[in-house]
Amino acid sequence: MYVSLDEFSPRLTFSPFDEPSPMPEQPAISIVLPCFNEAESLQPLLEEFIAVLAPMPEPYEIIVVDDGSTDGSPQHLAKLATQISGLRLVAHNRNFGQSAAILTGYDHAVGDIVVTMDADGQNDPADLPAMLRLLEDCDAVCGVRAKRQDSAVKKFSSRIANGIRGAVLGDGIHDAGCTFRAIRKSCLKQLPGFRGLHRFIPTILRFHGFRVMEMPVNHRPRTRGVSKYGVGNRLWVGIGDMLAMRWYRKRHFAPDRLSAGKND
Repeated sequence: MYVSLDEFSPRLTFSPFDEPSPMPEQPAISIVLPCFNEAESLQPLLEEFIAVLAPMPEPYEIIVVDDGSTDGSPQHLAKLATQISGLRLVAHNRNFGQSAAILTGYDHAVGDIVVTMDADGQNDPADLPAMLRLLEDCDAVCGVRAKRQDSAVKKFSSRIANGIRGAVLGDGIHDAGCTFRAIRKSCLKQLPGFRGLHRFIPTILRFHGFRVMEMPVNHRPRTRGVSKYGVGNRLWVGIGDMLAMRWYRKRHFAPDRLSAGKND
């Protein structure tokens, strides 16, 4: 049910394009995009992000974590890195899954605010400014896909899964499958590494006592690439993960454990 962190390591391939592009300032916002066989979607999505981020006063970085792609994504990213300032590229040495890619992005993020989003282009970077405004009053903001642009089967299965989650965990999270999130990096110190973690990050943050808000976000039809998830590869694993989260809620300890004034 749980996968040890040792199974995720070593998970990086060091190549000439792993080094960050030069930035004039220390990034305040880190965008993390896990990528697996999304070569066609990457450039349009990066262009959208830059259009949204460029007018903001805060310096930023964009970290693309390639999770063992076989469609030429690493080579395409290497070329884009020579054209886009602030684009950082990290590659896994094989496919470890979306959760491992997100954790790798968290490990490499420099900014005090870390934003995640799928690299398939279905989420809309234009929602980011509103998300960052909400973050001023909480620790994490999670997107809720108000009008899902997926198949009827996907939408139905997600509705059932989110309902069961709510009943089992009582976490109040309405769209666990939406990875468009903005989180203060200080909240990410104690995330257990396991496959499927990305669906439970908001739940774990609430278990840890952090303030998590939700907001509706635009959801677009997939126009490039193919989906990596379906009912068959999520149902039984998801049930096991929910039971693990019930255990975790009772057994975890707080990430901030030092008394005030006792820090070294």
